[in-house]
Amino acid sequence: MTTIYLIRHSEPFKDHRGIEEDNESLLFKNIKTPLSIYGEKYAEEISLNDEFSNIDIVWSSNYVRAMSTAKYFAYKNNLKVNISDQLGERIHGVDSWDQLPEDFERHQFEDFNYKIGTGECGNEVKERLLNFINRLLDNNKGKRIIVVGHATATAFLLSNWMNINYSGNYSFNEKEIFNGVWNYCETFKLEFDDNNNLINIENIKF
Repeated sequence: MTTIYLIRHSEPFKDHRGIEEDNESLLFKNIKTPLSIYGEKYAEEISLNDEFSNIDIVWSSNYVRAMSTAKYFAYKNNLKVNISDQLGERIHGVDSWDQLPEDFERHQFEDFNYKIGTGECGNEVKERLLNFINRLLDNNKGKRIIVVGHATATAFLLSNWMNINYSGNYSFNEKEIFNGVWNYCETFKLEFDDNNNLINIENIKF
């Protein structure tokens, strides 16, 4: 059996950000956002949980807040953080947040083909992450693996195995697993058999 922990990054640096004088794209700003002071402390606290002992491999999105979260899990297990841009967050396709329609989030979860501008739809994000996960499973049979990423991208990935909707109620085999409220370091434990079939999924609370 192969175990993959899908972990959302910890709290990003937002509340204490002031004026930003730059010409950087929204996507680049999103990629380089670090963790808050609390986010650093919380990531370390979660990493010390016994659930994350004896981990074999740690992967992270190339977003700074994800890598900064992953480093604590790697440190605990004396591992390095592997990084892939395939694990990045959903690309919105706009130059500023005020360009997003008010119903953008809901629309994307109700229609997985919906996107705007140069952004990604839900199906594109799911395919991107699923290709990565399948490759990970093919090459690491029987391992315990941590993958640190992002809430929306992970939700689209989970839709490959679960029934999900915008308001919550993530279910697997007709059993509710998650209420749809994403906390920082939200964790899903996925267990796969040797044929890469998902046999169990659990939303772990700390």
